[in-house]
Amino acid sequence: MPRGDKSKYTDKQERKADHIAEGYEKRGVSEKEAERRAWATVNKDDGGGKKSGSGRGKHTGNPAAHKGGEKGGKAAASRSAADRSASAKKAAATRKRNAEQRAH
Repeated sequence: MPRGDKSKYTDKQERKADHIAEGYEKRGVSEKEAERRAWATVNKDDGGGKKSGSGRGKHTGNPAAHKGGEKGGKAAASRSAADRSASAKKAAATRKRNAEQRAH
């Protein structure tokens, strides 16, 4: 099988790659680069093409789909230390109050 041949990928993997590529293109990535990244993501998630073989259909955990948490935190980073501290104190007070209510 030559490099770049997509015949071993399932229909679902191809749809997934198309969907990922569309997302990259919306963000201004070139079509060729979006396609490359999309297939790299499918390979990372599924370990390559799934057609034929004894391990077909094995769940892999989809690691790339769980990367969202790493991208967050920008809102908190843009707030001052005093604001973050006040928010943390308020949250701690709420947790303490809820714990006391559950104890009764």
